[in-house]
Amino acid sequence: MFETLTQRLTGAFSFLKGSAELSPENIEEGLRAVRAALLEADVQFQVARDFTERVRARVVGEKVLKGVEASQQFIHACHEELVVLLGPEESALAVAKSGPTVILMAGLQGAGKTTTCAKLAKLQKEKFQRRPLLVAADVKRPAAVDQLKILGQKIGVPVFHVEGASAPEVCAQGVEFARANGHDLVILDTAGRLHVDEEMMAEVAEVAARTQPHNQLLVVDAMTGQDAVKSAKTFHDRLALTGVVLTKLDGDARGGAALSIQTIVGRPILFVGIGEKLDDIDTFHARRMAGRILGMGDVVGLVETAASKISEQEAQASFEKMVMGDFTLEDMLEQLRMIKRLGPLKKVLSMMPGMGQLGDLDKLVDDKRFARMEALFTSMTRRERLRPEIIDMSRRRRIARGAGQDPNAVGELLKSHQAMKRMMKEMNRMGLGAKLGAKAKEESLRSMSPTGELASKGDGGGLFGGGLGGLGGLGGLGGLFGGGKVGAGLPPGMGGMGGMGGMGFPGRPMGSSPTRQSGSKRKKDKRKKRR
Repeated sequence: MFETLTQRLTGAFSFLKGSAELSPENIEEGLRAVRAALLEADVQFQVARDFTERVRARVVGEKVLKGVEASQQFIHACHEELVVLLGPEESALAVAKSGPTVILMAGLQGAGKTTTCAKLAKLQKEKFQRRPLLVAADVKRPAAVDQLKILGQKIGVPVFHVEGASAPEVCAQGVEFARANGHDLVILDTAGRLHVDEEMMAEVAEVAARTQPHNQLLVVDAMTGQDAVKSAKTFHDRLALTGVVLTKLDGDARGGAALSIQTIVGRPILFVGIGEKLDDIDTFHARRMAGRILGMGDVVGLVETAASKISEQEAQASFEKMVMGDFTLEDMLEQLRMIKRLGPLKKVLSMMPGMGQLGDLDKLVDDKRFARMEALFTSMTRRERLRPEIIDMSRRRRIARGAGQDPNAVGELLKSHQAMKRMMKEMNRMGLGAKLGAKAKEESLRSMSPTGELASKGDGGGLFGGGLGGLGGLGGLGGLFGGGKVGAGLPPGMGGMGGMGGMGFPGRPMGSSPTRQSGSKRKKDKRKKRR
């Protein structure tokens, strides 16, 4: 998401690099570039102009701090104003003091409203232990009720509907049913239209009058840009919205709707849809989103995703094997599957600092390599995964046939495994291995456990230094994020992410490792030995 805007803003900031101070000339040049980037991203003109004026007010006359580049200070000003532009740093749903909390979901047809209702119910059920009830009140669109019932079955949430009743009557009865049956959350899925019309607005207004919802949320397709902002304003004029849900944000490279809607409508973005799966919904955080737009990543969000997908026991076991140097192909397969649980690789990378500056991640990331590698692993016997040294040429050919691949792919996989083991030996030399006594090892593991590390630092410190060690011992798969163009452009602090170079990216053979010495370095070492 926001790839185009991130790249344009990065270009706008680049001319300030190396400047000793912020002068009126370079400030104006920077503001023009930022304004052009925002307008190209389909941000409403008045919003873009007001934004640059506020940034100007922040930086004009400001002295460059010692040790801080002018570009960094300019970026900081833009970041703070982006947080303001995107809305309150953290907003939440209104909760009823007694009885069920009622959420009315409105929006145009095609915005993903019905799916969003199910996603929101799942999120509230799993994260906040609520007992939601979905009310199918979209009686206009064919099969809308059936769709919601199917989604409800998938997430284990009951769906209420009264055949033949009007939408306001279905919603009113649904709220009464929830109150009588102990449901503390009711989500009303109302009808949408292909455009805003009087009949639609009258129906949703009557639903609101009959049910008195605590939250009136508008579901908006982020990919429609300024049309989304216009429809949101029309809804708000009639319905008094309390918040907005932006869907399909993962497909919106420009981001104009997200940057304009809060200012124009005056209501916060509460949730964002970031994919097609029922887990792909996030609570909106303005500061985190501003960081992602400026290429700073979202470390906190990445850690939260990992914590929700990977158990502490799995993380600790993986981390111990990584530190102790006892790492087999079986462990490598487990780590691959742990990474897959975090979601599409593009999504994971977009949350890492600096990755937004590397260009279009769609062209750099190949999630299909996960499937190809997993096929190789599962074509092996468990004995072969535990003892890779027994895999001779005959076994390689059998494994390759089972996975439908070339025997060379098996060789590259084995080379990657050896590269990872070398990386772990290097970590041991840094203080986590044989030099430590048994007691020291135990203390080291305790102090560096995923929960201890993140709880003590809070900001994801140490998350990347050991190759994703802070994300639950996933250091062994660090090379997923190294290789080719990406490996060469990794931001500082991510150098420990070598090992399986190129597995996630095209451009580098699977067995190559970013940590391998260059030719000139090897020659120097040989000369030293001869001396």
